[in-house]
Amino acid sequence: MESPCCPSCKRAVSTRPENPFFPFCSDRCRAVDLGRWLGGEYRIAQRTPDEDEDGEAPAPEEALH
Repeated sequence: MESPCCPSCKRAVSTRPENPFFPFCSDRCRAVDLGRWLGGEYRIAQRTPDEDEDGEAPAPEEALH
C-alpha cells in the first residue's frame, strides 16, 4: 500500500500515530491549507434550485412539467 500524500506539498505522509499533523506532513503545510480556505481559494459548489442532480439546468420542456 502506498503512503498518502500531503495535500499541500504532495510529499509522502506517515499516518496519524506517527504524525500529529495528518493528513498534512507538517504544521506549516496545515497552516498553508487553512490560509487557502480563509483566502477563498477553495470553494464548495452549491446548486441553485433550478439545477438538477447533474448540476445542469433542466431542458426547457422539462421545466414546464
